[in-house]
Amino acid sequence: MTFTLHTRGSHVRHAADGHRLIGLGSAHAKVILFGEHAVMFGAPAIALPLPQLETHAELRATPGEPSRIESALYAGEAAGAPEALRPVTAALENSLLVAGLYPRSFDLRIRSSIPHSRGLGSSAAVAAAIARAAAAAGNVHLKPGLLFSVVQQSEQIAHGRPSGVDARAVAATGPIRFQDGVGDRMSIGRRFHFVIADSGLPASTAQAVGLVAARRRQEGERIESLLFHLGDLAEGAATELASGDQDALGERMSEAHTALARIGVSTACIDALATTALGAGALGAKLTGGGLGGCLLVLARDPESATRIARKLRAAGAVRTWQATVSDE
Repeated sequence: MTFTLHTRGSHVRHAADGHRLIGLGSAHAKVILFGEHAVMFGAPAIALPLPQLETHAELRATPGEPSRIESALYAGEAAGAPEALRPVTAALENSLLVAGLYPRSFDLRIRSSIPHSRGLGSSAAVAAAIARAAAAAGNVHLKPGLLFSVVQQSEQIAHGRPSGVDARAVAATGPIRFQDGVGDRMSIGRRFHFVIADSGLPASTAQAVGLVAARRRQEGERIESLLFHLGDLAEGAATELASGDQDALGERMSEAHTALARIGVSTACIDALATTALGAGALGAKLTGGGLGGCLLVLARDPESATRIARKLRAAGAVRTWQATVSDE
């Protein structure tokens, strides 16, 4: 027999004998609608949650035993986890500290439907789910600022110098405008229908950010002008989202993709998928995330159009697609 205490994104179960403390936490994927790379230099970014893609973390107390991790990437003792799991082990340690559970030992089980290295916030969602699971197990109220701090520390290991938009977006309940560490909920004037297409190519945020920084040093004025333009596109998009002007928003998305391609973070595959989407009736299409692989984000006029575009994208080589509706409802 168990009883359950729910909090947002997490809950805790105590077995009847009181010995098997279990904390459960979850977080969702995200896409960047506008502001990739420009956000690193203080410009705004707009991010959308993808609640249909989730990560779930379970923490089960294991007194007297070493902490273990079970995931799709690794199964074994936490102390022996490979370098690629350092963001996870850091999230686990910091979360236990915040929850007042360190240095107790736990089994951490991670289950995720968010594809890894696709620009959809997988690493941030894992860290957020772990933090929420630890807070639930420790019966601690995890304030948004503290959750952000734990996730951001993990993201620094995963990506080097993250902007913080992923750490905010994977815990957000709706679209956010992010700038200088703050994510504000946005007003949405209608239902917007999006398709996300996975190119099948892994994306490295750290590599993409490094490339943009190097080109900014080499080509100064040209790259800075493009980054400024990306920030300006993000700023203007807030008005179109609020008014429900999907045609103008779609044009703005395609303009952002052109700027990102000129910076050098798009790929031939992403460009080809964007051309396919526009040919199938999309209102706009752009890469989402750091680039150099990952996913394409497409705006469709209605659900039927979204289904048609998704089918065309899969036929053109996208390994999988998802559909998402964004609104104030």
